Amino acid sequence: MPAPILMDPLATDSAAEGALLRGAGPVVEVELMGGVRAWAITRHAAARALLNDERLVKNAEHWAAYQRGEIPRTWPLIGLAVPGPSMVTTDGSEHRRLRSIVAQAFTPRRVEAMRPGIEAITATLLDRVAAAGPEPDLKTVFAFPLPMSVIGSLLGLPERDHARIRDLYERFFSSVKDPAEVPAIIAALNAFVQDLVAQRRAAPGEDLISALLAADVEGGALTDAEAAATVRVIIAAGHETTVNLITNAVRALLTHPDQLALVRKGEVPWSSVVEESLRWTPPTSNFLFRFAAEDVPYGDAVIPAGDAVLVSYNAIGRDPAQHGVTAEVFDVTREPSRLLSFGHGPHICPGASLARMEGQIALPALFERFPGLRLAVPDAELRPSPSMVVNSLKALPVRL
Repeated sequence: MPAPILMDPLATDSAAEGALLRGAGPVVEVELMGGVRAWAITRHAAARALLNDERLVKNAEHWAAYQRGEIPRTWPLIGLAVPGPSMVTTDGSEHRRLRSIVAQAFTPRRVEAMRPGIEAITATLLDRVAAAGPEPDLKTVFAFPLPMSVIGSLLGLPERDHARIRDLYERFFSSVKDPAEVPAIIAALNAFVQDLVAQRRAAPGEDLISALLAADVEGGALTDAEAAATVRVIIAAGHETTVNLITNAVRALLTHPDQLALVRKGEVPWSSVVEESLRWTPPTSNFLFRFAAEDVPYGDAVIPAGDAVLVSYNAIGRDPAQHGVTAEVFDVTREPSRLLSFGHGPHICPGASLARMEGQIALPALFERFPGLRLAVPDAELRPSPSMVVNSLKALPVRL
């Protein structure tokens, strides 16, 4: 058996790492920081099959190394691997119970009703971009506050909390934090969401947290622990994905002026920019974890029972078997294809349509307001966030 592929938490070229994984096979053994072993799903067809495979479950009770005590509570990714009882960590009827409550907030009708509010937030933020000086960090002044304001409005989070949320989640998603800090970061994030749940339990409002607590579906209402874990997931998925989508799309357009010209001339819709960005630079690099409840064969590989499995969206998005020989090329004229950037199967992200809408509103408004927008530094000087999970930049300095 070949040695596991070592995944670098500080990889500066996520596409190259994705190509390495994909070239090794559709399902390959990898080694994460701290010597933790897992299996990576690296190709589109394999992901479509295995993300629907009931033998790969979300419950960490099936993670043998974790149950044996081999994964320390100070492992930098422990909060992502074992995040608590929510729709992200359950299967079957329990998953359906938890997911159905959340999904009610993201029906097509309710998402479309958010459009005027998102447009208003976008306009306000573009004024702030203009006032931020000739070379602002677009991630800080636009890409982050837009989805954070949207999800904050849904959850009833005041703007004064947004900076704290960003700090907590950036440290939470980091793959290179000091192990000694890991329990404190997780405790701070848990305390934040637990306090939100306690506040809404005591004084319900018109926000999504209050609705989650009031919902009573088959199988029972959410417990406080389930509500807190669910809120943590909603905040993370509700802002981080869209922050990265907007940031990565702007970078791709500014480094591919021919593609930007096509969109500006109206030859290609902005929705195609969003889809191509989701494929070419997916907001999530690698998604942790599923666990093999029994041996799971696929191709020449067998994922042993008890092993952890991650989904490498970096590798999958540029799979030539799905996207052709030009899979490595950013091409907004590409024919629509089935994307997996928001997952697949029972655990597909319920807020995917909201993220897409935010991107389709934000990008044209940004380039219309600042037609001369360009990078303030050479593209090679941009630095990725230190995370093997989120696919983003530390900053996106632009020149207006």
